Amino acid sequence: MADDEMWDVTDIQGTPTGALHRRGDGPVAAGAFHIVASVCLVSTGGRVLVSLRAASKDYPLSWEFPAGSALRGESSRTGALRELAEETGLRVAPDELVLVGRVIEERALFDLWAAPVDGEPTPTPDPEEVQDAEWVTLDEVERRWRAGKFATPWNARFEQLWEALIERVEDVRGRGD
Repeated sequence: MADDEMWDVTDIQGTPTGALHRRGDGPVAAGAFHIVASVCLVSTGGRVLVSLRAASKDYPLSWEFPAGSALRGESSRTGALRELAEETGLRVAPDELVLVGRVIEERALFDLWAAPVDGEPTPTPDPEEVQDAEWVTLDEVERRWRAGKFATPWNARFEQLWEALIERVEDVRGRGD
């Protein structure tokens, strides 16, 4: 997560404008956005992988699904796959990702993806990004969210995407059977 990381600036539809934004230079300009993508991995048993943010990050020691900003030239799908691999060491094929939905945030377009995985593979978290990761039920995700244990941006994301997430987790789990 270097400060020289570059993001494509997009319009509200997610179309790159041709402008770039350097991470660490503050928020993108008002009315502009960058893509943030996340993956909810779904085990064959229906549990999902959550990660605990490292103590050195914003929203320290808060839960989330593996997520991060798409880099210059990356699509939401490509960025989601890269972040998943960087943060957990786990990989899925691009065509396995199913879009749960998009949340339009103040300066970001947040895309949540779901993907099936065989069994419950052991993640190998990047200690600079993730302190811990574990497989839990969606009921446990909801319990932690409602108890304020997820990173703050997830509140609005879950408010908008929770029902779709439940449906996609069931759909994706069925693909893995």
